[in-house]
Amino acid sequence: MQRAVPKFGFKNINRVEYKAINLDALQKLAEEKNLSAVDVQTFIDAGLADKNDRIKILGNGELKLKLEVKAHAFSKSAKAAIEKLEGTIETL
Repeated sequence: MQRAVPKFGFKNINRVEYKAINLDALQKLAEEKNLSAVDVQTFIDAGLADKNDRIKILGNGELKLKLEVKAHAFSKSAKAAIEKLEGTIETL
């Protein structure tokens, strides 16, 4: 029976998947659209996420602008980089 129907691992039904957006993408988006505040709708309009995606900001890249960022989750390095430039963070 094991050879006919092998089973490997399991699918965790409680897992939350995030759409990852790095600081360099955030910087590029803010420069192109001349933004001081970025939220989920901004990412959807820019094509970086779908309307059902949960967004997590990751700390890869460099941020140069003071931004007000609203997302579902933040990495520690992203929080530090945004707050270093006196920006604000809001977790949804």
